[in-house]
Amino acid sequence: MEEIRGSMNAQRTAFKVLGAISFSHFLNDTIQSLIVAIYPLLKGRFQLSFAQIGLITLSYQLTASLLQPMVGIYTDRHPKPYSLAFGMGCTLAGLLVLGTASNYNTILFAAALVGTGSSIFHPESSRVARMASGGRHGLAQSIFQVGGNMGASMGPLMAAWIVIPCGQGSVAWFSLAALLAIAVLWKVAGWYKRRKELTLRSVAVDKGLHQVLPSRTVFLSMLILLVLMFSKFFYLASLNSYYIFYLMRHFHLSVKSAQMHLFAFLFAVAAGTLLGGPIGDRIGRKLVIWISILGAAPFALALPYANLAWTGILAFIIGFILASAFSAILVFGQELIPGKVGTVSGLFFGLAFGMAGIGAAVLGKLADHHGIEFVYHVCSYLPLLGIFTAFLPDLRRR
Repeated sequence: MEEIRGSMNAQRTAFKVLGAISFSHFLNDTIQSLIVAIYPLLKGRFQLSFAQIGLITLSYQLTASLLQPMVGIYTDRHPKPYSLAFGMGCTLAGLLVLGTASNYNTILFAAALVGTGSSIFHPESSRVARMASGGRHGLAQSIFQVGGNMGASMGPLMAAWIVIPCGQGSVAWFSLAALLAIAVLWKVAGWYKRRKELTLRSVAVDKGLHQVLPSRTVFLSMLILLVLMFSKFFYLASLNSYYIFYLMRHFHLSVKSAQMHLFAFLFAVAAGTLLGGPIGDRIGRKLVIWISILGAAPFALALPYANLAWTGILAFIIGFILASAFSAILVFGQELIPGKVGTVSGLFFGLAFGMAGIGAAVLGKLADHHGIEFVYHVCSYLPLLGIFTAFLPDLRRR
């Protein structure tokens, strides 16, 4: 055991690689969030209902959700370093289609293409982050994910500054960001390819360092993590997809002002993501999960009754607290099933996208029938499911 720990500690955290993969995640999620941010433009141009808006999100999230676990399982057995660049190529194609779409079905197809790119990008990128972690797995996942969250926060700004003034066709210009990401990922793939032997060694390290739990405990723990992810991502879907419409309807804000509020919320999500992983490395991931989901409940319950100023403050706090959970949940799952980084990453990222997509579609239906305010009253109770964290095992190393 000491030899395994020694070999693990000898591997320094590769911050350049983590920076590169985080930057690629930033570009990838900037593109993704751009789709959500231009919903008001698409809704006006194509006369879409809230349910149809939800289906755009579902189309994107469903391809990402269904394909990611399969990609993760396959690449655990057959690592494909250059699949990172190929996945970004799918995203590039989706952008070009979206920029020229002339009907609703084409928009759905473009969203599905972007989702396919994400399904290839996330499992392998998460593996690269773990390989480059030097044993600081929570920190590495946070660095990787904060790039995505920062990118998600940029989408509304890009929409407000470029797409809304210039029109739908300007979306195609963001293909330049996808091309830059392809170039960076090609370099990362070269580093990954040279370290395939290290990948196999890291599997042995994972299996040696983490206790093997009974199958029943692993199964129940994974179910609890799924409940927690449902709570987190259904609630976040209400903010990611409909926060702009809520602000416009409830407080009569302009599209541009509402997008600035969305940017502030997404920035809080990025900040929370950055802290969740390293804190989990220090105090244990179970405690971080407990605080980050159940801790958001009081603020979520207060949100539907707040005025504009407090709505912005509460949304910022909720985003910050909830976002700290995902790095901890992902690494917790990887430690539950050691040696299956791609499988666990694909499953969890896939579920994240799938739950967000289903949530957007379901909440869109609710908004059409009962009003956008009703959605926020219903969703405010979701963080209370964080109480189930109490039943997770403690995986901290002795």
